[in-house]
Amino acid sequence: MLKRIQIQHLTLGMYLHEFCGSWMEHPFWRAKFLLKDPKDLERIKATAIHECWIDTSKGLDVATGTTSVSREEVDAKIETDFSRLEDLPPIQVSLPVPPPPVRNRTPTDMQGELKMAAAICVKSKKAVVSMFSEARMGRAVDSVGAQSLVEEISDSVTRNPGALISLARLKTADDYTYMHSVAVCALMVALARQLKLNDEQTRLAGMAGLLHDLGKAAIPMSVLNKPGKLTDKEFTVVRSHPVEGFHMLKEGGNVPDAVLDACLHHHEKIDGSGYPDKLQGEGISVIARMTAICDVYDAITSDRPYKSGWDPSESLRRMAEWTSDHFDARLFQAFVKSIGIYPVGSLVRLTSGRIGVVTEQAPTALTTPIVKVFFSTKSDLRIPPELVDLAAPGCNEKIVAREDPEKWRFPDINELWSGFAEKAW
Repeated sequence: MLKRIQIQHLTLGMYLHEFCGSWMEHPFWRAKFLLKDPKDLERIKATAIHECWIDTSKGLDVATGTTSVSREEVDAKIETDFSRLEDLPPIQVSLPVPPPPVRNRTPTDMQGELKMAAAICVKSKKAVVSMFSEARMGRAVDSVGAQSLVEEISDSVTRNPGALISLARLKTADDYTYMHSVAVCALMVALARQLKLNDEQTRLAGMAGLLHDLGKAAIPMSVLNKPGKLTDKEFTVVRSHPVEGFHMLKEGGNVPDAVLDACLHHHEKIDGSGYPDKLQGEGISVIARMTAICDVYDAITSDRPYKSGWDPSESLRRMAEWTSDHFDARLFQAFVKSIGIYPVGSLVRLTSGRIGVVTEQAPTALTTPIVKVFFSTKSDLRIPPELVDLAAPGCNEKIVAREDPEKWRFPDINELWSGFAEKAW
């Protein structure tokens, strides 16, 4: 049985099933293990993570009277919270910039935008690689070039938000550091649009997403891409990247203060347990709170050298568990609304027992995306792919469960939703 407990109640002999937080917040390259080493227990309690899941069928249970929460209780609360999202009024925030002229953009269909998004990803990766190389040599960021890149990404997300966001998630371990910047930029733009920010404010949010991790240019790639557990020293080096990036951007000039703030504070947490300044609540700027959400989502849905990315919809559920400690709850709600409860690429099961992958969001509802079904659980066989629009009149199908890609290991799941047989850049 799985139980969520406070880290302070963790003891030797318990089976650690999962940390309640991104793997970026702790130095352990794995989560599932029997806790036997006192040094491991000390290291866990020294991290900023407050809660974890234990499996009582594989290790010790908590002492009688100790507060714990079951998996079923947590799932029920998340389902209730997500079901209410459509009824929540939009929240409005503002960033400190003047309104710009309105730009016209023509919406495109998903497949059409995916082709354009692939080209943008190719161009963006080259630009970000160059940006990091310049930063390593102590040169200033090309703010004009960065702004142009943000505008291209912003236009794509405005035409069809699911395309570039989903495509940028498909990065290799070697691509990660660079394409992560592109992905977070796109996610920031989508969130800014959900928050009804104007064009200039949206571009400012996109710039924050593009530059938030520039400080990683100061960290050896051997540490960033290490396929195993980080040493305490290496973990400290990785955690230095917000301050390093802030100084790089500050010294280069021509970068808005809001972007500098997002770079410095995107690892702060609402409860004050983040870094580097342990800010909390509204002491963290809106743009930094936005960046924190987008940064974590892309990180946990992307494959890394030491860990496969989580399914998009499952990632949102896990982030929902951490919200009270990690994220601004209302901004997180807006984020979920911006990409959907079942983001593109999510593996789901329908009422009929067919399994499919989400290919596109419905324009008016969060729970009725378009799904490409391709497998029957009743016959345990692949079936000819078929698009099912859950929002279409007369459609009797609905999503009844999320499915774990690791369980099914469909080799072509990304090709099914993207249309690309290989990574598009």
